[in-house]
Amino acid sequence: MTPLFSEEGTASLNAFLQPGTLCVFDFDGTLAPIVALPEHAHLPETVRARLLLLQQLAPVAILTGRALADIRTRLDFKADFVIGNHGLEGLPDSASRRGYFEALCDGWRDVLRNAFSDASRFDAAIALEDKQISLSVHYRQAADRSATEAALQALFAILTPAPRMISGKCVFNLLPQAAGDKGTAFEQLMVLSGASRAIYVGDDMTDEDVFSLRRPDLLSIRVAQAPDSAAQFYLRRYNDIVRLLDHVIDRLQLAATPAGALPAVRTQQHEKE
Repeated sequence: MTPLFSEEGTASLNAFLQPGTLCVFDFDGTLAPIVALPEHAHLPETVRARLLLLQQLAPVAILTGRALADIRTRLDFKADFVIGNHGLEGLPDSASRRGYFEALCDGWRDVLRNAFSDASRFDAAIALEDKQISLSVHYRQAADRSATEAALQALFAILTPAPRMISGKCVFNLLPQAAGDKGTAFEQLMVLSGASRAIYVGDDMTDEDVFSLRRPDLLSIRVAQAPDSAAQFYLRRYNDIVRLLDHVIDRLQLAATPAGALPAVRTQQHEKE
């Protein structure tokens, strides 16, 4: 992986960006900081303000593991595209298999709730997030994360039919095997949007399904370096998302400025933000 804000990374980003570039973002850990409790996550005003500016220059999409009903309450702006549940909600064909997916999750949820009620086997801090057509099990608050992780994996192994499990930062995501992923959702989004190219920014294992796509019309960026990530570039830390948004806005403004005209000048204070 190459640092985005290196000579090579910046040159690649500048060469890639064009008017109309679709800008796609994960939410937790990308646009919003990771928090101890998922229900406390929110979009910082510094990020929201820049997304509104960006939206005047390019289409903006949110591709998240959160349910649509949840993510829409946290954005505080109307993105051009909002895709939830790892791609299971927000696309034209999302409703076609919803009933089947709900039935699967109903069965898994009953087994999990019954198991988690046994305090001798599972930490009481485990939180089951019911997204109707997928489930997320959070264990960030567990006293012994390693032991809890092992116990959860053993429990998931007995679920029938077996879910597709995607691990994240102190969370396991359980999806129907027949469901797509963020990668397939991204490819559908490209068709739906009609965009000729896109940047994608994410921070977790669920985003690797997009990072691993080898498309010349995609530039992928991961928040924080990870040796095994398929992303092309990385931001050193979460706070650099503001710097990235400012850079993209400036480049797109420059591209949209008629020859001979002076682009708008905007003060940037990345270090303070």
